[in-house]
Amino acid sequence: MASATSLTILEISAIFLSITASLTYVNHRFIGLPTTIGVMVISIVLSIGAIFLGFLGFDQLIDYEVSLLEQLDFTEVLLDGMLSMLLFAGALHVNIGDLRRYKLPIGILAGLGTIVSAMLIATAVYFMLPIFGFGLPFLWCLLFGALISPTDPIAVMGILASAGAPKSIETVIAGESLFNDGIGVVIFVLLLGILSSGDIPTINYVAHTLAVEGGWRCDVWFGIGCDFVLFAKEHR
Repeated sequence: MASATSLTILEISAIFLSITASLTYVNHRFIGLPTTIGVMVISIVLSIGAIFLGFLGFDQLIDYEVSLLEQLDFTEVLLDGMLSMLLFAGALHVNIGDLRRYKLPIGILAGLGTIVSAMLIATAVYFMLPIFGFGLPFLWCLLFGALISPTDPIAVMGILASAGAPKSIETVIAGESLFNDGIGVVIFVLLLGILSSGDIPTINYVAHTLAVEGGWRCDVWFGIGCDFVLFAKEHR
């Protein structure tokens, strides 16, 4: 089997895109779940299956998968790649007028809601892990909470559309799902900095983090701008 170290980033991206497309077809053809949920469920099942293959003696396959993943800088892939494209695609389908009309509930849910969600997840993980024989400091649990609290705007919009939700609820939830990623990223980066260095971040550091990691808003507003251009073109 060829070594994964000989693959370029483009080839690795092609592999993962092909896998994702295949899983999407399997879900559409045989399972019928919403696309994002179906792909996630199948991915979890395949990941668990890969772990069991390791126990069955297929170490070479596991080593190949590990070497493939080790080539990826997940911080760069997630924050600079996947997140930017997801936010752009989500903002492309948001009506700027509706977004402005519900800006207060969207802001409260995206800001306070993400913080409360991270705290609740951290508390649950902190008290549940000892049951399984593990233990983590609360700050590490809070880091995990900040990581998984933000929602995928594309998944949210797809589910709301299929459920036939009222327009007002769809706008608020879709808008919140767009902006909570930025809040979650800032919380995650700040907590990671505290845990890595042991120092409390200064006001300047927090402001710098908001400016740098908050740059995702450019994708949101660029997507909204493209949506406005398409709307104007269709109604001229």
